[in-house]
Amino acid sequence: MTHAIRASWLLLAMFGMTNAGAQSQPGHAGGSAEEIAFKRAVRQLYDIKESAWTKGDVEAIVTRFYAPDAVAVGEGDPTTLKGTKQFREAYKQLLQDITSVRVESVRSVVNGNAGWDWANFYANVKPEKAREYPPSPVRILFLFSKEKGRWICKGDIFVTGKFDDSL
Repeated sequence: MTHAIRASWLLLAMFGMTNAGAQSQPGHAGGSAEEIAFKRAVRQLYDIKESAWTKGDVEAIVTRFYAPDAVAVGEGDPTTLKGTKQFREAYKQLLQDITSVRVESVRSVVNGNAGWDWANFYANVKPEKAREYPPSPVRILFLFSKEKGRWICKGDIFVTGKFDDSL
């Protein structure tokens, strides 16, 4: 089992997620009211992240998309980001190197106040920085928690490649 898979399972276990949650199925429109509300909230968070990225707004990403205690890891990156301070420093550089991003949700699962979303993450990296980043898109798993009535990203993990429609 790879480190990324082990890390994903660990993160999911930390949130107490089970297969009992509402989950989207490929080609299945709609879903439960819980799933529909979750997908809408997550899309709004992705819109915040995409818009803030285009505007170069680091603060919107680190304070409106991510929770103060969020954790992020990625394939081939020896750094584990933990908390707002580390996210802020990382995103200052990311926003200089990457001009825009797009998040394409592939599959969502929600169970009460916990949910996750598998997505393809597209990044437009400046040509002179391309060697420093994985090829776009990457497969990413975002972990969300509903806190004080709103969804917030508690962390993410990415690996190279693209999800197809068969999840």
